[in-house]
Amino acid sequence: MAHIDANGHAPQEHHPALQHHFHTMAQQLEASVLGMWVFLVTEVMFFGGLFMAYILYRNLYPDAWLAGSHELNEVLGGANTVVLIVSSLTMALAVRAAQVGSRIGQVVNLILTLIFGTTFLVIKYFEYAAKFEHHLVPGAHFDPTRDPAQQLYFSLYFMMTGIHALHMVVGIGILLVMLRKAWKGHFSAEYYAPVEVSGLYWHFVDIVWIFLFPLLYLIGKHH
Repeated sequence: MAHIDANGHAPQEHHPALQHHFHTMAQQLEASVLGMWVFLVTEVMFFGGLFMAYILYRNLYPDAWLAGSHELNEVLGGANTVVLIVSSLTMALAVRAAQVGSRIGQVVNLILTLIFGTTFLVIKYFEYAAKFEHHLVPGAHFDPTRDPAQQLYFSLYFMMTGIHALHMVVGIGILLVMLRKAWKGHFSAEYYAPVEVSGLYWHFVDIVWIFLFPLLYLIGKHH
């Protein structure tokens, strides 16, 4: 028989995923989401510095920026944009599946998100390989016939897309952990905070690419 308190109410059952310093699962979820948003604010500041450097040097060397942009493959960049947009959809569906307690929905949509994320990295590999082949990597082997200022463009290109790709790798690692837990049935309608905060991280990485693609690939396509 359940213990009855002084007010005549039986205490709520303690969820096994509820940490001791939270009173309810809802409070724990709010704290988790807030923590992720605080982390993402620091990421915005980090990428913001790179975007400011891009804007500064583009204004100083507009011709070099246009010439550098013409060396990028906008078809591959556009394909990666579509891939990430679709991956955001499947990630959102995975979060929704967790919220309603659908184990199959979680597993299927997390697998799809992982496939799209991996596809992005494979396409990026072929893009990088082409830059090495055509001596467009800043440094001692950069094409000597080109304007030296173009090295600034490609330095920012590799820095910004490389750091973004690193975030993708981290995101894939996180999703693998979420997939393993989802497969074992760890998440339910009462406990889905890890899937939701993972989704916030994934969406942020996707949004960063939405800015990178036009800035790096499309600046000179109308010339």
